[in-house]
Amino acid sequence: MDPSLLPTLNSCPQRLGDFVTLAEALDYAAEGITGFNFHDGRGVVTQVLPYRLLRRDALAVARRLLQAGLQRGDRVAIVAETHPDVITAFFGCQYAGLVPALVPLPAAFGGREVYVEHIRRLCLTSRASALFVPEAMRDWLAPFAREAGLKAFGSVAALPDGPDDGRVLMPIQADETAYLQFSSGSTRFPAGIKVTQRALMANIGAILRHGLRVAPEDRAVSWLPLYHDMGLVGFMLAPLAGQVTVDFLSSQEFARRPHVWLRLLSANRGTLSYSPSFGYELCVRRARLGMAKGPPLDLSAWRVAGIGGDMIRAPVLARFAETFAADGFREKAFVPSYGMAEATLAVSFAPLGTGVATDTVDLDQLEREGIAKPATSGSQRTRAFALCGLPVPGTEVEIRQAAGFPWPERSLPEREVGRILVRGPGLMRDYDQQPEESAAALSSDGWLDTGDLGYLLNGHLVITGRAKDLIIVNGRNVWPQDLEWSVEQAVASVRTGDAAAFAVEEDGMEQVVMLIEARGLSDSDARAKLVADAAGTLRARHGLEARIILAPPGSLPHTSSGKLSRVAARARYLAGAFTTPAPVLEPVAQ
Repeated sequence: MDPSLLPTLNSCPQRLGDFVTLAEALDYAAEGITGFNFHDGRGVVTQVLPYRLLRRDALAVARRLLQAGLQRGDRVAIVAETHPDVITAFFGCQYAGLVPALVPLPAAFGGREVYVEHIRRLCLTSRASALFVPEAMRDWLAPFAREAGLKAFGSVAALPDGPDDGRVLMPIQADETAYLQFSSGSTRFPAGIKVTQRALMANIGAILRHGLRVAPEDRAVSWLPLYHDMGLVGFMLAPLAGQVTVDFLSSQEFARRPHVWLRLLSANRGTLSYSPSFGYELCVRRARLGMAKGPPLDLSAWRVAGIGGDMIRAPVLARFAETFAADGFREKAFVPSYGMAEATLAVSFAPLGTGVATDTVDLDQLEREGIAKPATSGSQRTRAFALCGLPVPGTEVEIRQAAGFPWPERSLPEREVGRILVRGPGLMRDYDQQPEESAAALSSDGWLDTGDLGYLLNGHLVITGRAKDLIIVNGRNVWPQDLEWSVEQAVASVRTGDAAAFAVEEDGMEQVVMLIEARGLSDSDARAKLVADAAGTLRARHGLEARIILAPPGSLPHTSSGKLSRVAARARYLAGAFTTPAPVLEPVAQ
């Protein structure tokens, strides 16, 4: 391991999140020698931020923010690049009694104007009084900062530093809002989720002690964006509250060079790291290209290879395990889990050291009756779902009827698919300034409607999809992920994430539409073949007639956390945003 990096083993006894607030957690972590390391796209360490230094700098930023005129409870928007200044500003808010809100970096597609408008709306929605941005983006957002009359704007380093006026800092208290976490926005414009210190520390404690069972020998490695709940809570706040050292790689660098993530795990003996399924698939598809040079890969220390943030695809994980088994990766290191920002982060974890357990069900019965009946030799079509484990201590999960509000009192028995409800100490307080949205999501007796569908199996949670994405055709409940997965596996030119399926109403009937990003197919015959192959796959495997529309690479909409937004894709399709350069296959008579 590079001697310039912060160490794994600490100099003070480990405490696993047993603090009242984040400020208290940092005060304790600062007594040790661990902290955050930041790496460039080659895996070279560029900056280190010991928790001791983070506390010192955060206290200084807190005083400068108050000197700039911010008042207790004011909101501070921070463009969340993977950089020490972002973390320092976040904790400066904790010490000053301010409420930080991390907002995303520009997406690869969309353009400057779209991004500026998005940040403008997020700042107005959160009532931000200050906005911190990377220096390179200052000119982009300066007009908005002037228009909004922000009390502070620019980079953290450029924040004016006046003389110490001797004021006493009063950090955020247990029942105050720790931060605003913007929802992923897969079905609407992102809402500000208010997470209290009490809820945050309860969830962090459950993650450290139960979900991951963190020990002094643990070291985390992460490329997840800090504006997403899995990156923010899972790999910034929870490690700090457990005094764990973290090696950071930016999401942009991971997308360009996924092998660097594995190199960091290998070189630094990383034990804890998470990714959605697509990250593991990207490594299988591209990582070997970066492995030709350098020392042999050693992933034997990686004991928690977590999966979350999207649907868990067991075949993708099996390919990763097979590809990197020779490098010491153990398939049983996989840890499926389920969570969401409205629950701070974690709801359930699969047992450690067991790998991915799946439940293979009869797909016809699932679609027609909503029952996850185990598949038999006579099943015509089957579907394997990953088990996401038992709820963390103190958290309850129930499956209730998929339709209706308020929810019925009776929960559904095991293997019946319904809406997933969660209750526990880690739930959000509400959606900021959105009482109707809050009332629709939170019941009077403390249950959160997650908007996800699933079922229970021996107490373990199984996710089947998003309620708003569900396609209903001829009395069948069809999950768009199944349609997309079938095409991605059957048609060689279609990569994971290149397809989006949804339904529209035409002449009183449900019409299934699939958008597919056509990569490198300039020949009209090749494009026509792609359309025919995709439509034929859906007809043969799912008994559905679908309209296939080819779209330009990179044109499918995604949320700030990288999830495919089928709702946005459908809206754009209905608005005429997608056209097809190949023949559209209409339904045929059966």
